[in-house]
Amino acid sequence: MTLKEKIGQLFSPAAFIHDSEENIEAMEKLIAEHHIGGLTFFHSRHSAAANFEQRQEKLSYENTLEKLIEQINRYQLVTKIPLMISIDAEFGLAMRIEHSPQYPYAISLGAMDISEKSYVYETGKRMARDLKAAGIHLNFAPVADINTNPNNPVIGYRSFGTNKEKVSEFAWQMYKAHIDEEVGACYKHFPGHGDTDVDSHLGLPILQKSKEELLEEELFPFAEAISSGLDMIMVGHLAVPALTNGKNIPASISKEVIKNFLKTEMKFEGLVVSDALNMKSVSDKFPIPGQLEYEAFIAGNDILCFSENISEAIDLIADQASEEQIDESFQKIMTWKKKYGVLEIKKIKVPAFDWGDHSEFQLELAPKYLTEIKPLEEVLDLENCCKISLNSPDTNHFFNDLKDTIEGPVFTLEDIGDDFQGLQKYDCALVAVFVPSVKPVNHFGLEPALLEKLIRLSKLKKVSLYLFGTPLSLREFSQSEVFAGIVCAYQHFEEVQKKAALHFTGKLKAEGHRK
Repeated sequence: MTLKEKIGQLFSPAAFIHDSEENIEAMEKLIAEHHIGGLTFFHSRHSAAANFEQRQEKLSYENTLEKLIEQINRYQLVTKIPLMISIDAEFGLAMRIEHSPQYPYAISLGAMDISEKSYVYETGKRMARDLKAAGIHLNFAPVADINTNPNNPVIGYRSFGTNKEKVSEFAWQMYKAHIDEEVGACYKHFPGHGDTDVDSHLGLPILQKSKEELLEEELFPFAEAISSGLDMIMVGHLAVPALTNGKNIPASISKEVIKNFLKTEMKFEGLVVSDALNMKSVSDKFPIPGQLEYEAFIAGNDILCFSENISEAIDLIADQASEEQIDESFQKIMTWKKKYGVLEIKKIKVPAFDWGDHSEFQLELAPKYLTEIKPLEEVLDLENCCKISLNSPDTNHFFNDLKDTIEGPVFTLEDIGDDFQGLQKYDCALVAVFVPSVKPVNHFGLEPALLEKLIRLSKLKKVSLYLFGTPLSLREFSQSEVFAGIVCAYQHFEEVQKKAALHFTGKLKAEGHRK
């Protein structure tokens, strides 16, 4: 192989499942001409998180799985060395592909007791099997960040929690499950993105901690995994001055962080992957096409994700980087491809998922993370209790299963007047809040005025709250202490709603906790 062909193997640009024929043909040309090593699939250009200024018009978003597999098969036909196909599937294929199995978010699994780690492993195995069936070799997961900053706009629900031992153990179980299914996995976002309050898609987060503090907290899951044989790490776009002689330089393009600290001091010998190189925290700093990719490579990254200037980057790396480093990264990539069966091209067929088995597993899993944040009062006068829903899904399985337990209609908080007309005869209320978003932007999708209304109601009557969504959203309730009880169900899944209903009737124990 020529030097430039070897350099091409370093790149894993974004491929969009829902894309125009013109763009698909352009990708085929890029693969054939530059011998690209892999592709990272996203749902569409419209959904690509960092592409704010260049979001395209929405195309038809049907048959996503079929289109993904069609593209994988098509792209593999034009490559000299089989492509490493990767995707972000932190909670399963459903993170990028509609109508595919979705598993609980990391924050939900993180509510389980650490003794239940086998459930995290089983979740990981199922996720990996889904990915493998869809022709995907690599899952850019798990997130090994410790979510120590409640104002973090980008990690939050993606983290297993605030306890470093649990994050470390659960991340390893998720990783090992993938490896055991012969699907690659990747710890992210080194050296730890949890204690930041800036979204690195938009700006540069700065982690102001000493090296000793980093080793004690953020780096703990990474260090534990490295000692156990971890073979891939993604470096985040965040500044860590303690590792860069006080400079606010993104870790992803820092030789001090990657070569000196991660590879030399921490003795990591696996593949190092850059976070997406189109993210604002790094892309705005390098206006010359190819310069960012060059800087990321010489800093120590072996794989360059979401590069938008591949031709220029290959030329620059060929001209200025050492052939020794190019060969080293190329050999590591080829070794990884061989280990995970990438070099054996097989035509992928559209898989049929076992939805019955998936549902049974969700039913088994749900009680493990269902969490009493504030235990419900033992005695509720159910004859004088009303049912209220906020942001209810089309089918409210929670209240459907409770129709014989609490008679009467289901009120919607949106339609209840400010004077609570129609609720006078009730002494208590069972309220189900379905949190629209897992992300904190715009109050997790919750309307502050409606939450204030709920708080006022809670001062007049005993209100028991079931929260179907992230517990991080509780901060949007200005006085959550006024609720008589709070139960967090974490997910909207039908299976979770049914288990929550059983919990309310006293037939099921909530086994989750937030430690």
